[in-house]
Amino acid sequence: MPVTILFSEDLKEYDFGPGHPFRGDRYLKFLKFLREHLPEDSSYQVKEADYASEEELLLISTEDYIRFTRDYYRAAHMGTSYPGPFFQYHSGDNAVAGRPGRLEEAARLVVGQARTGCDLILSGETDKAVSIGGGLHHAKPSYGEGFCLYNDVAFAASYLIQKYRLDRILILDTDAHAGNGTAEYFYDSPNVLLIDLHQDPSYLYPGTGFVHQIGSGAGKGFTINIPLPMYAGLDSYRAVFEEIAEPVTAEFRPQIIIRNGGSDPHFGDMLTSLALPVAGFRMIGRKVRQMSEVCGGRVLDLIASGYNMDVLPYAWLALITGLAGLDTAVEEPGGIPERFRADSASSETASVIEQVKRHHRPYWKALEE
Repeated sequence: MPVTILFSEDLKEYDFGPGHPFRGDRYLKFLKFLREHLPEDSSYQVKEADYASEEELLLISTEDYIRFTRDYYRAAHMGTSYPGPFFQYHSGDNAVAGRPGRLEEAARLVVGQARTGCDLILSGETDKAVSIGGGLHHAKPSYGEGFCLYNDVAFAASYLIQKYRLDRILILDTDAHAGNGTAEYFYDSPNVLLIDLHQDPSYLYPGTGFVHQIGSGAGKGFTINIPLPMYAGLDSYRAVFEEIAEPVTAEFRPQIIIRNGGSDPHFGDMLTSLALPVAGFRMIGRKVRQMSEVCGGRVLDLIASGYNMDVLPYAWLALITGLAGLDTAVEEPGGIPERFRADSASSETASVIEQVKRHHRPYWKALEE
């Protein structure tokens, strides 16, 4: 069954403007790269989705937040100012630079792609859908931050619960930054298991995602934060999957996996300090493919992040080919510097793994030994 890639040229409007680290040209650049290196055939198909309606956005956002966000970014795109309490609804990360794109409409498109991906998977039309532009995991119900307006990760899980009555959803967040917004949505829910691999938040935004943050109430044990040490590389990621993510997933037996994260764990990323090579992204894709065997291969994959535009298309393609089970080779652009050819953080990662197990043994038999 071919992988469905959800994409629209309108994604280019998710652009905070000149000088901002998040520009919309990443999407067009990636699709061009994809088609040059992997011609569209029986292995994948590209589809467009409709924009999310305001009623759909209310599943994850408050009405006043939607209204302000819509009006503020519409005015910014038109080159005019919008009076209102910006910092009540957004952090400075989301402030525009120069003339931005049609950000709010593009954010609705990203949510619409998440909805379409869920529908395609649950209808049996495909078992794996990739939303290019998805994974806006910092947004909260009434507050946008971290370049994120509407949280499509939270929307997908909420939509699957509401429309399809699923009650065991795994969110696997492999973005270099902790998914603080996503965590808040489901912190007390036993129906959504969040496994979040990210750089130690002591040294990186958003400053949450520590080992001891494990959920609350009925959701205790269903948030598994794995804060990786600086310069954690391929061996570290492999160990985390094999010792935590894979056994817990097998025990939880999710009905679907939602994975989000782009290229920012790469050693060449401009905003982070991890050390994953391109081969590591292919490994993540393969691991997710293997883990999804427990749920009939059903995976919704959301890809947007990364701040080294020379690396981004290679890492994104590696994620997709790994997930799809394709043999297509994806090279490392520019090679691997000597300091990153071995994983210097593997012993520190082993310590983190043991801390995670210690906090979660009361909740997961798979972590008892």
